[in-house]
Amino acid sequence: MEPFACFVFFFRFLFLCLFTHARFQTQGPPEQYGLKRFSTAEATVDTGHPITMREKTLTMATLNPQVKAVEYAVRGPIVIKAGDIERGLQEGVKQPFTEVIKANIGDAHAMGQQPITFVRQVVALCCFPELMDSPAFPDDAKQRAQRILQDCGGHSLGSYSASQGVECVRRDIADYIAQRDQGVPADWNNIYLTTGASDGIMSILKLLVSGQGRSRTGVMIPIPQYPLYSAAISELEAVHINYYLDEANCWALDIEELQRAYMTAKHHCQPRVLCIINPGNPTGQVQSKKCIEEVLHFAYEENLFVMADEVYQDNVYSPDSQFHSFKKVLYEMGPEYFSNVELASFHSTSKGYTGECGFRGGYMEVLNMDPQVKAQLVKLLSVRLCPPVSGQAAMDVIVNPPQRHEPSYAQFTKEKRAVLDALAHKARLTEEILNSVPGMTCNPVQGAMYAFPQIFIPPRAIQEAQSLSMAPDMLYCLKLLEETGICVVPGSGFGQREGTYHFRMTILPNPEKLKVLLEKLKEFHLRFLEEYSQQEPQTNRNAQDQHSEMSKKPD
Repeated sequence: MEPFACFVFFFRFLFLCLFTHARFQTQGPPEQYGLKRFSTAEATVDTGHPITMREKTLTMATLNPQVKAVEYAVRGPIVIKAGDIERGLQEGVKQPFTEVIKANIGDAHAMGQQPITFVRQVVALCCFPELMDSPAFPDDAKQRAQRILQDCGGHSLGSYSASQGVECVRRDIADYIAQRDQGVPADWNNIYLTTGASDGIMSILKLLVSGQGRSRTGVMIPIPQYPLYSAAISELEAVHINYYLDEANCWALDIEELQRAYMTAKHHCQPRVLCIINPGNPTGQVQSKKCIEEVLHFAYEENLFVMADEVYQDNVYSPDSQFHSFKKVLYEMGPEYFSNVELASFHSTSKGYTGECGFRGGYMEVLNMDPQVKAQLVKLLSVRLCPPVSGQAAMDVIVNPPQRHEPSYAQFTKEKRAVLDALAHKARLTEEILNSVPGMTCNPVQGAMYAFPQIFIPPRAIQEAQSLSMAPDMLYCLKLLEETGICVVPGSGFGQREGTYHFRMTILPNPEKLKVLLEKLKEFHLRFLEEYSQQEPQTNRNAQDQHSEMSKKPD
């Protein structure tokens, strides 16, 4: 190479090195430069120019209006406030109490209930089959785990199942239903595993909702109701048809009230669905066989699809009450009914004596569905691939518990009985203490795991709530939380007759904590009445009459 050419080449190389060094000094490491040159935020910082904020695509104005219409009181504003207070306590904020007692939701394990050993053993073996060699696990748990894994892809709980669920689990559920209903036939092809009962309820409602204007599907729901139903109806833009349970008759379902609601709704929608919760949430009632027969006859006459939410079927405490499945009653009404009434019934791992909410296991049994629609249901379920397979395994254990001849039977029976006996005791305790409070009445907690007492709220408190644009029982529950740390859900979140006020509380805390909760509640209610009854006009006979009526105890 010529000397001059060598000089030019050297000069260019030196210039390039100096330029690259200076660039990396301002831009950072070479591996980040490619990202930084596309970063608006970094470019703004480098140049010192102010940030220009673009308009957001998703705002409250562009949000799906059906999402805005959804309300779910069980985890609503009171619960959010409770979480804030709880975090404050952990950070040392002083309150007139030392803990938040969350009596707002039926989450048994969060309230201290211990898992049923056999359920956890089988699920643990399914999750980690290497434990099959451990002598710590009984043979009947190992046999069930091996049977479940045999039906899983790759013999692993980590594989997808069929959209309807693992076949052996569906077969076990069908056997359980036949045994529960004393021989009423059950076909495993009508069983669908779900992500808790909620998933099944939502899937069936999706199939049923159609039409526009006066032909739009109307869904009949009990008031009070579990907020899942009103939320789902709002999300699907179906029409709410409220029918009121009879509080004066222990929250019984009155057929005349069903007829009233149905006839009224026919003027503006097409009633097609009838939802029942039995045992009741939030009301805790257990419907009689006669009542269920009347409901099914009504559904038959009016050609309604029946959705029976039976997740609390194991939670019956009153000696005068008994769980009757809608399917069994339908069968006993004769082939004309059993062959025609379309029925979907739902069950779950979350309630009963197991309280395994976190597994999100559940199933639905669907009867008399049109075969072509059934194919559409399978298609709809296939979109979400399958429910959690661990939840399916837990559901299998619940419907296929240890039998008398098996080694785990004694411990399983002891644990199950202990949970249900404790719940029965707490149901009686809750009813007795709440009914001892002036201005509060509570129907017997016959089943499920909640009390839904009616409370007297003085007119001054009602006026204050109205000035704050909130329901009076919301004000009551908010003050209860702030003064005592007790978190319950306002009755307005479940629906109630106009002019009445309630709250829902779970009976799940252990007996000692439940007694503390109820005594605190009693003291608060008396303070609340005294505070808001001061300077009340003596001529307010309606309020006094209501207070007097509320103080009467049921026979």
